[in-house]
Amino acid sequence: MSNENTGLLAGPDGVVRCFWHGNLPDYLHYHDHEWGRPVADDRRLFEKICLEGFQSGLSWLTILRKRENFREAFAGFDFDKVAAFNERDVERLLGNAGIIRHRGKIVSTINNAKRAREMVDEFGSLAAWFWKFEPGKEERPKNVDLAHLRANPTTAVSVRISKELKKRGWSFVGPTTVYAFMQAMGLVNDHLEGCVCRKGVEKERKAFQRPK
Repeated sequence: MSNENTGLLAGPDGVVRCFWHGNLPDYLHYHDHEWGRPVADDRRLFEKICLEGFQSGLSWLTILRKRENFREAFAGFDFDKVAAFNERDVERLLGNAGIIRHRGKIVSTINNAKRAREMVDEFGSLAAWFWKFEPGKEERPKNVDLAHLRANPTTAVSVRISKELKKRGWSFVGPTTVYAFMQAMGLVNDHLEGCVCRKGVEKERKAFQRPK
């Protein structure tokens, strides 16, 4: 049973969670075990920001269900390998029915792999660069509720990250895409108040060693 005002949904197990997974088993597993949990692994971060770019204009569930295909197609999102992709690889990927066959997004992923390599050379890791933008308490709402999330598809921090990435030559990294990335990789905890995962994710974030 869902509540349109709170954005919470009781699952078949009777547990109350954020509503957006719709109790679909694979989506619910992603909500419970992955979304919002802090990530410091560069390859996973690169995967997440690229897939958020592919998601633009589509549902995240569509991307989630194709994620293994994407991983196979893009060398496990090893950005050193993806940076070496050429036009032949672009044509190969355009022929791959298991992924989203959008030339602009495919070319963007290859470009972003090169930019990721540059950032690692400069900052030591992608994780160190992204985590330096973690919002302070004063930049976060006192209560994370549905009204706040609906009113804020972007934030000042996501705008800032987007601008910095674009300056560095990244593409398909608009503020909305970046905020979805921030939510997914745990830079913020946007599990709603009342969701069973919220306290656990917050505990995990507190224990998380921020990369330097």
